Amino acid sequence: MNEPNDNTAPKGLRGWWASPPRSGMQRIIAPWEYRHLRAFARVRIAAGIVLAGLGAVTLVGGSFTAEAVGWAVLFLAAAAASFAWAAWDLAIARSASAQT
Repeated sequence: MNEPNDNTAPKGLRGWWASPPRSGMQRIIAPWEYRHLRAFARVRIAAGIVLAGLGAVTLVGGSFTAEAVGWAVLFLAAAAASFAWAAWDLAIARSASAQT
């Protein structure tokens, strides 16, 4: 196994990407992002706060017209998706740190 000509490492980027030390749904996260899950979760939370603020400003600034409500719903849906993804990232980071 530790011989001089032993080459058991995955070949190239495709082999490295296909065999990360992760399982299940965690494989859809890019390896460079997986190594910094908490930082990416914080960025997503900040983006969600900004999107929620944009939704509120759009709704109030548009005087609750139909067009303003449509845009506000779009911003608030994006904020909800950002918060959900951040929660998922934090859950993965929490479970990974509990195992080590």
